[in-house]
Amino acid sequence: MKRCCQGVGLPCLFKGVGMASPRPPRYLLVFDFDETIVNENSDDSIIRALPGQALPEHIRQSFREGFYNEYLQRVLAYMGDQGVKMGDFKTVYENIPLSPGMPDLFQFLSKNHELFEIILISDANMFGIECSLRAAGFYSLFRKIFSNPSGFDKRGYFTLGPYHSHKCLDCPANMCKRKILREYLAERAQEEVEFQRLFYVGDGANDFCPSATLTAADVAFPRKGYPMHRLIQEMEKKQPGAFQATVVPWESAAEVARYLQDVLKKKC
Repeated sequence: MKRCCQGVGLPCLFKGVGMASPRPPRYLLVFDFDETIVNENSDDSIIRALPGQALPEHIRQSFREGFYNEYLQRVLAYMGDQGVKMGDFKTVYENIPLSPGMPDLFQFLSKNHELFEIILISDANMFGIECSLRAAGFYSLFRKIFSNPSGFDKRGYFTLGPYHSHKCLDCPANMCKRKILREYLAERAQEEVEFQRLFYVGDGANDFCPSATLTAADVAFPRKGYPMHRLIQEMEKKQPGAFQATVVPWESAAEVARYLQDVLKKKC
């Protein structure tokens, strides 16, 4: 089955390392980052870099549902005021543990890299993701990474911006993963690359949004017991058959690797 889609090509924000190949990859594999690739929410993890490892109450009380990106900008400004520098953030990101079984999955993908095109869509930030993946040794697996822009200003403060704007009512104001995925598929189709199947590995409510648009040929891998899994279960209960993709919950990413291995062996 060839996948086609409609949409507008992405602006040239993040250039992946694309390699010409006589045989384009058969499958697109999409990863989330926080609590999927790594076993923590990296936005919470960075608090370990603070003296005292705690935020003041007035910062914590400033959070508004759906505007986490803006809240985190205030957190980072406060951390800068407290003297937290780039090296401190880098150390935290490099030491966030991978989720159970994730090294097994990445090793499997490394051995079968010609069959899978792998991208990452995350509401974390580019700096943190790159630090973490480079430290783990798996950064080169990803053709493209889509996340919130981040960097360090002249004061040495860690700065964060929103990824884009969108009209999806179900997603945070700064990022709709469905929009990103749709535009990526459109971009690849324009480059005459179409995928037989799409696999989506995630955990959060913002991963449910893109996974709900997958077809019956595709597979959603929600982390067992996390919001993405619960939302899929709720949708299946309320509207049987509305969630079209095959659902394969996981506790260890080694389970994802075994499923993909069976796909290559034509067992599923």
